[in-house]
Amino acid sequence: MKKIIFTALAFACSLAVFAQPKKDWKKEIIDRPSDHILLQLTSDRWSGVPDSISSHMGGLSRGLGISFMFDKPFKTDPHWSIAFGVGINGSSMFFKRMSVDIDATGTGKLPFTNLDSADRFKKYKLVTAYLEVPVELRYTFSPQKENRSWKAALGLKIGTLINAHTKGKNLQDKNDNTINSYTEKVSKKSFFNSSRVVATARIGIGHFTLVGNYAVSSLLKDGTGPTIRPYQIGLCISGL
Repeated sequence: MKKIIFTALAFACSLAVFAQPKKDWKKEIIDRPSDHILLQLTSDRWSGVPDSISSHMGGLSRGLGISFMFDKPFKTDPHWSIAFGVGINGSSMFFKRMSVDIDATGTGKLPFTNLDSADRFKKYKLVTAYLEVPVELRYTFSPQKENRSWKAALGLKIGTLINAHTKGKNLQDKNDNTINSYTEKVSKKSFFNSSRVVATARIGIGHFTLVGNYAVSSLLKDGTGPTIRPYQIGLCISGL
């Protein structure tokens, strides 16, 4: 399902570029900002996980990204532009009745432990955060009215992992009775790839676009677990 959605976004972006007639842009006044702040709010999922893990993943998993990008229109045709910049993207993956022992030692694999019949946290999540360099090829239908125009973009983000931690709140027994109301946080990056590549697609109008992000590289290092490729689908607010 996630590949169909991401492919549809990318296809829609590619269709946007062929419908405009030729024009002498030297006679046009193009007034558009050269830089933008992009804020992304996403619903996050993982592909490549077995049912034993996906069945314990919660429905509240989400992501937040912010980036600052410079937009450089082509002089020959300002419909087109190239944008690049820097940003941070964080993802919170929630689990129900499962722990992810990122602090495990003496094992080559990251333990995902089923806690259906054991004490567990009422709320439990794995958080990853990346410092990223995004690059986009953009197309704006009406560059003279950029703030109200339909637009599309395809791109890549190259990122480096800056944080990975788990966080659990309110310990419960197997019958969902609260044992202790406290918060446990564990930080460690040894099981995770230190870098990643993400394919991106956006399409929308004005300051609002639908966004899809799909990790080309695996979340975990080779041999430490399943080949997990996170993906995000959500809303991007730009031009702030």
